[in-house]
Amino acid sequence: MDFAYRSDIGQQREENEDYVGFFQNKAGINFAIVADGIGGHQGGDVASEMAVSHMGFRFENTTFDEPNDAVKWLASEVQDENQHIIEKAREFSDLNGMGTTMVAVLLFDHKFLMANLGDSRGYIFRDGQLHQLTEDHSLVNELVKRGEISAEQAREHPQKNIITRTLGISQDADVDTGLYQMQAADQLLLCSDGLTNMVTDEQLATVLAATDQTATQKCETLIKLANKAGGSDNITALIIAIDGEVASE
Repeated sequence: MDFAYRSDIGQQREENEDYVGFFQNKAGINFAIVADGIGGHQGGDVASEMAVSHMGFRFENTTFDEPNDAVKWLASEVQDENQHIIEKAREFSDLNGMGTTMVAVLLFDHKFLMANLGDSRGYIFRDGQLHQLTEDHSLVNELVKRGEISAEQAREHPQKNIITRTLGISQDADVDTGLYQMQAADQLLLCSDGLTNMVTDEQLATVLAATDQTATQKCETLIKLANKAGGSDNITALIIAIDGEVASE
């Protein structure tokens, strides 16, 4: 397995409110997470760092090695961390209204568990095709699903930054999860919307399809593409490339 991540402030922000981490538990299971803070100067960076560092630390002390146990652990962790962020925001007035999105993946021998809250996304690149595995929890995505606007219109919609589900801010922190079969040569991409608002799916697929680049080089290429397109937000990309044989069930 080849994995890498890069995070960049972008071209128009004063600070980077994205946070990213890669962790392993006592059973050798890997956990990758990307968080995109919400709240601007009111603590978005605090919320994203809390989510990643707290959940990562607690994951490292777990011993589970089965996906079903991971689903239960993740649901509980998200609820607990949601409460921690809300309480921290209440404690300090300058953190009022802070929250964060989250996209994460847990890797097992033959399966992976993808989870998300908000509009940070998880993709798989398999057999030359890019597929988005997560669904955005956002106002514009609701409008797209109802047929009121197109996916193309959603990219430029003035309310595209309104998130309908987050860690922090409200008690509604139900995480979406999906369990998928893993195949040799799969590539997983976790990213903040600072990447997907600037870089098209076609561009993402082209970068991931490159056979002469490492995961690190692909992350760097994606960051450059987002900045070249304007870099209107912080940009984070995490790539996991599955190589060799995947264990069968």
